[in-house]
Amino acid sequence: MPKISSDTLWELAATEVQNRDTGGGEEDGGETVSERTVFLMGSKAGGKTSILLRCLDRDEPSKPTLALEYTFGRRARGHNTPKDIAHLWELGGGTSLSDLVQIPITPVSIRALSVILILDLSKPNSLWGTMEKLLQAAQAQVEKVFSQAQRAEKAKAGAKHQTSVHSAARVLPKDYPDRELISPFPVSLLIIGSKYDIFQELDSDKRKVVSKTLRFVAHYYAASLIFTSIKSESLMSKTKSFFSHLAFGLDRGKTVSSDSTKPLIIPAGSDSFSQIGSPPTTDVDITSLHAKNPKDLWKKVYERVFPPESTSEQRELKDPAKDPQYSEPQIDAMRTQKDQELEQYKRNAAKSWKGLELET
Repeated sequence: MPKISSDTLWELAATEVQNRDTGGGEEDGGETVSERTVFLMGSKAGGKTSILLRCLDRDEPSKPTLALEYTFGRRARGHNTPKDIAHLWELGGGTSLSDLVQIPITPVSIRALSVILILDLSKPNSLWGTMEKLLQAAQAQVEKVFSQAQRAEKAKAGAKHQTSVHSAARVLPKDYPDRELISPFPVSLLIIGSKYDIFQELDSDKRKVVSKTLRFVAHYYAASLIFTSIKSESLMSKTKSFFSHLAFGLDRGKTVSSDSTKPLIIPAGSDSFSQIGSPPTTDVDITSLHAKNPKDLWKKVYERVFPPESTSEQRELKDPAKDPQYSEPQIDAMRTQKDQELEQYKRNAAKSWKGLELET
């Protein structure tokens, strides 16, 4: 991503806060500039940065995302018109840094926020766990911010520039398929299945399990779903349309593809449980799985085909200092030495405390 000077970034932030305080966005020629926020999260090394750069038409090499990174995109609506702004946040580290969702999801961003979840199709065993943890973290933060905003509005009832922040929560049309059976994500959600080129090499029955499961998850959350690969111009073009719809409000196109032998392209509201069918299982009686709800049933069936990977490795990498992608031999050696000294100090301290306890 291009380097943005800290001065420029702070100026942008200061201008935005000033505009919010005075009641809106910039104006140019009577037209208000639209500002949206898009938050990208997903599988570690799942291609988030590469997909984002392609969607922004930036021809530059992608680098591993360190924790949480910010950039922005701008797009003019026409000749001599103000440029709309998209604030773009990308969470690195897979699920290990999910606590950082509180930075991009704020009372200011929630007014025009959407979330993109990028799942690595080439690693189906970690797919459900990644999806579940990240969506739970993002949803909890969105609901917390909505709740805070509602309390703040009640406290400021009658204020001159009162803004109905809680009205940003999604309300689905009455004719939305299975409206009474789903649990819509509180803001617009796009699920992208990445590395489709590698996914194609999987056994066809396994591909069908992944495809049907992600169709269920997307419909359950009232989300859009698209499979893509940065090696396919046509798939990236369609992915860019979905991205631009969220970032700039552009039309996302009317293409729909729900054939599990092809890349899925399913805009929100164009699928249904009757079209998706039941969980794909042949070796087990579904009634014996003791699921609490439909989503739990799909999870149990999915994890029978793709058992989740050991969480011990994930716990070990919870500390970014232990992540091999950030290794620095000299620093790591010094860190190991300091860790050993700390452990020795703890043992000595524990002995001295025990001694004090005995004396008393």
